[in-house]
Amino acid sequence: MNNKNFETEAIRTQTERSLFLEHSTPLYLTSSFVFEDAEDMRASFSEEKQRNIYSRFTNPNTSEFVEKICKMEGAIAGHAFATGMSAVFSTFAALLNTGDHIVSARSVFGSTHTLFTKFFPKWNIQTSYFNVNDLDAIEDLIQPNTKILYAESPTNPAVDILDLERLGQIAKQHNIILVIDNCFATPYLQNPIDFGADLVIHSATKLIDGQGRVLGGVTVGQADLIREIYLFSRNTGPALSPFNAWVLSKSLETLAVRVDKHCENALNVAEFLEAHPKISMVKYPFLSSHPQYDIAKKQMKLGGNVVAFEIKGGIVAGRQFLDNIQLCSLSANLGDTRTIVTHPASTTHAKLTKEERLEVGVTDGLVRISVGLETIEDVINDLRQAL
Repeated sequence: MNNKNFETEAIRTQTERSLFLEHSTPLYLTSSFVFEDAEDMRASFSEEKQRNIYSRFTNPNTSEFVEKICKMEGAIAGHAFATGMSAVFSTFAALLNTGDHIVSARSVFGSTHTLFTKFFPKWNIQTSYFNVNDLDAIEDLIQPNTKILYAESPTNPAVDILDLERLGQIAKQHNIILVIDNCFATPYLQNPIDFGADLVIHSATKLIDGQGRVLGGVTVGQADLIREIYLFSRNTGPALSPFNAWVLSKSLETLAVRVDKHCENALNVAEFLEAHPKISMVKYPFLSSHPQYDIAKKQMKLGGNVVAFEIKGGIVAGRQFLDNIQLCSLSANLGDTRTIVTHPASTTHAKLTKEERLEVGVTDGLVRISVGLETIEDVINDLRQAL
C-alpha cells in the first residue's frame, strides 16, 4: 500500500525485525555490528553496501526514527542527532565554509542566536538578521556569499508566523538553501518542504517526544544536502543514542492524537487570557487577533501548543504571577504532557541584551506557556488564581 495517512505511517513504519519476529521494534543497544567475512567488511567501509557498521554512523533504531520523520515531512533523506541544538549546529557547520553568509529571522532560539553571533564569526561566517514582520528586507540582506536563509515558524518564544511560501520563493530566486526550524509545529501541523524549504530541523526533545523524557534532534530534506550533513556528523559524533531513538520512534505513534489535544487546550488557554483584564497582549497562531492569522491558517493544520502573553504591570507583576503558579510547572522546556510556564527574558533568551530581546518581541513581562494535556479547566483555574 502506498500513500498511507499520517497516523498509519507513524505507527506502521518499521525498519527492522529480528529472528524473533517481534511486533514492536526491539532496542538495538550495541555500539557496533559484525561482518560476515573480509569482503563484507571491505565493501561496507567502501560504502558499496548500505548496512550498519557502528552506532555513531547508523543504528536500526535511529534509522527507523529518521524514516518516519522523512515520511511525515515529505523529505527524501535525513539524519538524527543527540539534541535539537546539535542538529542546528551540525546542519550549518556541514554546509557552510569560511566566508559564507547567513540571512536569518531575528526571532530565533537563544542558543541559535549565540551560534550566529559568538561562534560562527570565529570562522568568518557572518549573519544578517531580518525582522519577522518585514520579509521585504530579506532581498536587501542577501549577498553574493549568502548560502543559507533560516527561520523558525512559529517563532520561539513570541509565536510569530513567517510566510513559508514567500521564503521559499526568495530562496529559489537567489539559489540559496532554505532551512526551517519546524519544532513548534511538528510534522503533523506543518510541512515546510511543501512551501519550498530544502531542509527541516526539529528538536525532537519537545512535542515529538512529548513527555519530557529524552533529548534528540533531526534534520531532513534534500538527499545531497543530507549527505554532507551525514558525513560531517559521522566524523564529529553528535549521534542520537539508540535508546533515545527508540523512545522517539514510539512517541511518533501517538504524535497526532497528542498534538490535537495540545492544540485544543492551547486555544482554550489563549481565549481565556485574551478575555482577562490583567493581560495586555496574547499571541496564538489560531486566534483571529494574531497578526499573521491568515498565514497561519494557510500553512498550519492547527495552532500548536504554545501561547505567548504579557501581564499588565511588567516584570514585577510577571514575577508575582510565576510565584503564584501552583499546578503548572516552571521550566525552560516545552512540548511536555505537563503545562509549562516560562519567563523567556530570564531563561531561554537571557543571554541576549535587552535591546536584542525587544527586537524579537521578548519584553520583560512576556510569558510563554507550553500547554499540556491536563484537564484544561484545571490549567485555566491555576492561571486564573495566579493572575
